[in-house]
Amino acid sequence: VQLQAFGGGLLQAGGFLRLSCAASGRTFSSYAMGWSRQAPGKEREFVAAISRSGSSSFYADSVQGRFTISRDHAKKMVYLQMNSLKPEDTAVYYCAAGDATSTVVAGNSDYWGQGTLVTVSS
Repeated sequence: VQLQAFGGGLLQAGGFLRLSCAASGRTFSSYAMGWSRQAPGKEREFVAAISRSGSSSFYADSVQGRFTISRDHAKKMVYLQMNSLKPEDTAVYYCAAGDATSTVVAGNSDYWGQGTLVTVSS
């Protein structure tokens, strides 16, 4: 599966943004999906994951209650709705696909998109 993330941008703290990830291939529904991010000078970290069916989702503590992950099987899309953004959310956000939710949470996804930059100013 190939992934393309988009929707990043520059915005002020407290704002909201929705990231999108377009997946290609016929096996989209076979993958758990997720988002990770990498801030300048830091290692990549898990942000959110959603199960193959979309019935379960998981979040990093730092974004719990502010971010929501969702998927649309018909459109082969994954979304990350980000609310109440903080300067510490500034990072390149990557879409990822893995064979299991645990794989995505662990950062061991099989497929990665190219990343989209989100910059939150204070």
